[in-house]
Amino acid sequence: MTVVTRFAPSPTGNLHIGSARTALFNYLFARKHNGKFLLRIEDTDKQRSTKPAVDAIFEGLKWLGIDYDDEVVFQSEREARHKEIALKMVEMGKAYYCYTPQEEINELREQAIKENKSFLFRSSWRTSNSTSPSGGKGVIRLKASQTGETVINDLIQGQVTVKNDHLDDMVLLRSDGTPTYMLAVVVDDHDMGITHVIRGDDHLNNAFRQVQIYKAMEWQVPEFAHMPLIHGADGSKLSKRHGATNVIDYEQMGFLPEAMLNYLVRLGWSYGDQEIFSKPEAIQYFDLKSVGKSPARFDMDKLLSLNSHYLTQLGQERLISLLETKKNQQFSPIIIQRLNVGLSGLIKRTATITELANAAEIYTKDKVILTNDASDKLKSADLTPLRKLKTSLEVLNHWQESEIQTLLKDFCKEHNIKMGDIGPLIRIALTGSLNSPSIFEMMFALGKEETLNRINKIL
Repeated sequence: MTVVTRFAPSPTGNLHIGSARTALFNYLFARKHNGKFLLRIEDTDKQRSTKPAVDAIFEGLKWLGIDYDDEVVFQSEREARHKEIALKMVEMGKAYYCYTPQEEINELREQAIKENKSFLFRSSWRTSNSTSPSGGKGVIRLKASQTGETVINDLIQGQVTVKNDHLDDMVLLRSDGTPTYMLAVVVDDHDMGITHVIRGDDHLNNAFRQVQIYKAMEWQVPEFAHMPLIHGADGSKLSKRHGATNVIDYEQMGFLPEAMLNYLVRLGWSYGDQEIFSKPEAIQYFDLKSVGKSPARFDMDKLLSLNSHYLTQLGQERLISLLETKKNQQFSPIIIQRLNVGLSGLIKRTATITELANAAEIYTKDKVILTNDASDKLKSADLTPLRKLKTSLEVLNHWQESEIQTLLKDFCKEHNIKMGDIGPLIRIALTGSLNSPSIFEMMFALGKEETLNRINKIL
């Protein structure tokens, strides 16, 4: 048997973190078993399923590096097939037309609520041989089994059982001829040859009802794996109040796709104590048996730590390309030269591309803007030592980091000055701030001419 999984999002906006993890787990499972990972867009909600919303799904998957097989299936294009199956089920005696007005069903539901009873609609049309009322447009309902049990051997949750008399005769086809979600999902999964349905456990109750459709049609029931949802740090379901909830937001915040992928794979799944996973490693080790049953908590600090790790692994060329994209500019050769020298010191102090881009402005911008603290420091500082240092730097022939460091140490010793006194003045001149990487590294990266220019501007 060839393993076939699918990711079937409803395009209502950017790719949600939870949806991205669902896509990833389906992708990893399929790739591990040399199977297929398919994409289906459940776009039956015409108002919300806009082209930008669909494109956002593609963009999110592409950014994460989750590639799918075959052509994308659009559920809205399969409406005729869904209707065909509903009518066939009526012919087979597995479904029936129901003409009970919705108002009547609503009244029964409200009455049950008042009496503090659970509501389960039982249609009199299930066993009726009557024809439709004059001009009436009925719905098609599944003639669900009312005896016995439906058992799902879930690959994550274990065996889960529901008594069939707790299931209603759900609507398959609405009175306007459009299919319901329940029917469309089952028909599409069957036609696409899906062998494993891996999704959030908020769909577990749907699974029992969907199994009824599979059995009614005498189709092979796929394996189910329902993973717990992602919660925020406070233990509640992840939402916008916890911060960014979609992957494109994280891209814009300066996170790397490999870091996000690594974080998502560890969000509810583990392989021993290993924390860092490349995509090939994740494919090799991924196993649904190791997915936890409890909700995973989204931890921003952990994501930042992972992103910081992956930043240190990037080559200079990609780093500079990411910085150019973030700053929306193409760097000149002299700026690239500065970055090639100075980036290593900045990476240790930053966790995202956004932070790195801001920190790198000491190399990408020639204009130095003083912070308030730096400005206050200059107002009360004696700049005489800095003037003397500038003169010494002007005659330094070999502009290397080690040579600069030696000159400064010798200068301080000769003039009986502490590095703690002149160092902050150099930082202010070079960066406009009292906080920065090593002044020796910055002076070397900026080059002799730019270093002297910046020092001269505050004298």
